[in-house]
Amino acid sequence: MVLSSSVYFIFLVGVFFLYWPLARSRALGLAVVLLANYFFYAKWDLFYLFLIPACSSVDFLLALGMERALRRWLRRALVSASVALNLGVLASFKYMPFFLENYAHLSGRPAPEWPWIFPLGISFYAFQSLTYTIDVYRRDAKATPSYLAYLASVSFFPTTLAGPITRVATLLPQLERREKTLAPADGGKAIFLIGIGLMKKLLIADFLADNLVNRVFDFPNLYTATEVLTGVYAFALQLYYDFSGYTDIATGSALLLGIKLPANFNRPYAASSIADFWRRWHITLSNWLRDYLYFSLPGARAKVLPYLNLVLTMLLGGLWHGANWNFAIWGLLHGIGLAATRAVPGQPGPLWLRRFATVQFVCLAWIFFRAPSLEGALAVLGRIGSLTVSFANISGPLAVVLAIAVAGHYLPAKWRQWSQERFAASPFYAQAAALMLLAIALQYVAATGAAPFIYTRF
Repeated sequence: MVLSSSVYFIFLVGVFFLYWPLARSRALGLAVVLLANYFFYAKWDLFYLFLIPACSSVDFLLALGMERALRRWLRRALVSASVALNLGVLASFKYMPFFLENYAHLSGRPAPEWPWIFPLGISFYAFQSLTYTIDVYRRDAKATPSYLAYLASVSFFPTTLAGPITRVATLLPQLERREKTLAPADGGKAIFLIGIGLMKKLLIADFLADNLVNRVFDFPNLYTATEVLTGVYAFALQLYYDFSGYTDIATGSALLLGIKLPANFNRPYAASSIADFWRRWHITLSNWLRDYLYFSLPGARAKVLPYLNLVLTMLLGGLWHGANWNFAIWGLLHGIGLAATRAVPGQPGPLWLRRFATVQFVCLAWIFFRAPSLEGALAVLGRIGSLTVSFANISGPLAVVLAIAVAGHYLPAKWRQWSQERFAASPFYAQAAALMLLAIALQYVAATGAAPFIYTRF
């Protein structure tokens, strides 16, 4: 069930009208959310109805054990079991073909078949689940005694496919709150976010993908250096509008149920360094890698280890996105960039130059992120290196959409906030008109189809 599809919005409306009449009853409200979560998973594959409840139940019991355990070694054993469980799920249902293919390459034997592949949402579920058990282990959060509340929180459907990665400890009190209301301003804000997310996805991200990005990365040798370079920049914009569009729809969906999710983007291509980029791009993943991986590595006070830890953290962050060497190279490049940023005191040079250099580095790394293989990435780089010049394949409408995408990204954040507040405060008939336009957009999507969100693959 893709979040930009008409089926999803029918589902969301159904959940909305079922949830609020029952929300005053804590148990019934949680039951509706949990039912919606598992129905959402089941639409992708029925196996999730076994996998997710089983893993969630084990983590729930482990967290209760950590809450009550007084001995440090026992708490450490329990959290290690949770980490092993979630990483084991990732390895078994997402990364096993990668491991088997590399084993076959090294051994010279054919790779055995592994039919148990269920990658959809597994990475986001595992990271979200680990926030809970690790927080309980560190005494940063208390284990909830409510089995129902935990199941509903850890599998919350708006965050299932592509985040934002939300700490379960912040979801629990919102879902367990007894006095639940949906303020008119929050309802208006939710509709605004969903509408903006659809426009980002359908009018910009998918248009750039269909009219330039996919063609350039599939057949780079058919294009000039300038066209391929334009395709790389277009992919940077496509990925931003695709992923931030998903985040807007997910945030708006959660807000319709009275749940506030954390921010995930803040004009990332305005960053003045790689470190600044990761404070603006996929913020919840950046925070997760920092809080649960980087800070857990030894050598914080050593001279060299913090730099190596940065590289290792981002290398693992790259592999989290997918089981191939392109993602490893992408993560390695960002790890080196972060280590270099840490090593150079201050930020030399004018702000515009630092921003320009940061965007170029990020777009260079995006080539490995997007290319279908290492050979494909090298072909794109080689074509750019040919220095051939032509814009024959850059049509007028494509240039207009690119210009709109750039302008939309760099608009001041306060402008969006102002627009959002004005929409939320507008009379019902104005919001109704917006809903009609949204319905027309959904009808268009249902007729022509929308590409899946990029980050649902991870």
